[in-house]
Amino acid sequence: MKYTVILEPQDEGGFTVRCLELPGAISQGETKEEALANIKEAIELVIEVLSQDLMLCSDSEILKVELADVC
Repeated sequence: MKYTVILEPQDEGGFTVRCLELPGAISQGETKEEALANIKEAIELVIEVLSQDLMLCSDSEILKVELADVC
């Protein structure tokens, strides 16, 4: 699955990066490459937590849907 991320340089150095589709997925890194690697891990962790929360509700279903690109 593809996610949209915003990579922003910081005045003090390094980069912050956040995922538009998952507001809780935010990370940083000293380089662009490090920040992008870190956001992938953050996205995985947020999805894991969300999945665990959904499993607590016995009536929940987890489904995958495909979204069209908008840009």
